Amino acid sequence: MFQGETAITIDDKGRLAIPTSYRDVVAQACGNRLVLTYNPFESGSLYLYPQEVWERVRDQVNALPRTKSVSRTLQLKLVGAATFLEPDGSGRIGIPASHRNTVGIEKKAVLVGMGDKFELWSEQAHLAQIRQTLDDADLGDALVDLQL
Repeated sequence: MFQGETAITIDDKGRLAIPTSYRDVVAQACGNRLVLTYNPFESGSLYLYPQEVWERVRDQVNALPRTKSVSRTLQLKLVGAATFLEPDGSGRIGIPASHRNTVGIEKKAVLVGMGDKFELWSEQAHLAQIRQTLDDADLGDALVDLQL
């Protein structure tokens, strides 16, 4: 559904314009109802889900036992921090300051389509992640069975 990476700018009000190439897909996929939350696996980025996909993820996370520390942490990072967003008439969504500040997103960011969701990265964190991935010797082992 979503793929590719797009360099974007966050305006002074904390808004980003959804790239025009994604606007129709977002409208069709979820009626412009999106959910923003933290990426629980990597700092420097946020997840941006279509609402329907988010609801499945939310339900799975909430079904985890709250008595386990790792489950509770996941519930706090994903469900507790979730924010509903809807693009305005110009295709912009407002990213809350608390989310931007926590992951270090300032003016420059990168929106990455990851199939069923987007990842929104600070420009610096995205660059570091890509460099690390390119230098990862174990990546070849993971790709051995794929026909690329």
